[in-house]
Amino acid sequence: MKQSAIFTSNRMQVKWPMSGLNQTPLQPGEVALVGAGPGDPELLTLKALRYLHSADVVVYDRLVSAEILAMIPESAERIFAGKHAGHHCIAQSEIIALLVEQAVLKRRVVRLKGGDPFIFGRGGEEMESLAAQGIRVHVVAGITAAAGCAAAAGIPLTHRDCAHRLTLVTGHPRGEELPDWQGLGHPEQTVVFYMGLHQAAAIQAQLHVQGVPGDMPVALIEQGTLPSQRVVRGTLQALARLAQDLSSPCLIIVGHVAALNT
Repeated sequence: MKQSAIFTSNRMQVKWPMSGLNQTPLQPGEVALVGAGPGDPELLTLKALRYLHSADVVVYDRLVSAEILAMIPESAERIFAGKHAGHHCIAQSEIIALLVEQAVLKRRVVRLKGGDPFIFGRGGEEMESLAAQGIRVHVVAGITAAAGCAAAAGIPLTHRDCAHRLTLVTGHPRGEELPDWQGLGHPEQTVVFYMGLHQAAAIQAQLHVQGVPGDMPVALIEQGTLPSQRVVRGTLQALARLAQDLSSPCLIIVGHVAALNT
């Protein structure tokens, strides 16, 4: 007889056969760094959902959608640890201390992050700090914003004819200076900027310096994968102006693929 698992929330019920799935449970005193994906709850992985339903406490970020938060069981404590550029509800060092504290209390801890924990999510720092304290860490991959938002907008990140290379760049590296983007001027390349909305003018200028032509297609995706998603297309020479009418979270795609759509 086939076994199945059923997970429910206020808005969704999920059922699937358990046979063939890795059912290793989250143990007391362990921490799971879980990627919540770009926002659409249907893009959440089965493993992420299973860990959420076994959690005693969930420490979540600003970019986790309300629909996914609704999947957290009422029995689990929720702790908001949201932050965005220049505005930290709680410092990264405090987040790590909180995770350690909860694990020492022998609670099952889920650190829920938008996108993927290991792609501009500071998951690497958290993993290292927890491991240094002797705390076992599980990592659950999530669909990163570049993949999820581009798909929702009908934009292929690579293309046999015009995009042989893909580069992901954060618009908010450590410190105030933008990174050295030497090499991003390759003509058959797609460059995706995370958290780059307020750096749009600098991105435009930097890419111009790297030899990217002003008529290179760009696409800006606001609230990607959500019902409120908005996609604005144009060219690099208009990037700063286009960004003025949008709000975060917003992904910037630069490359010939930005002119393609379904």
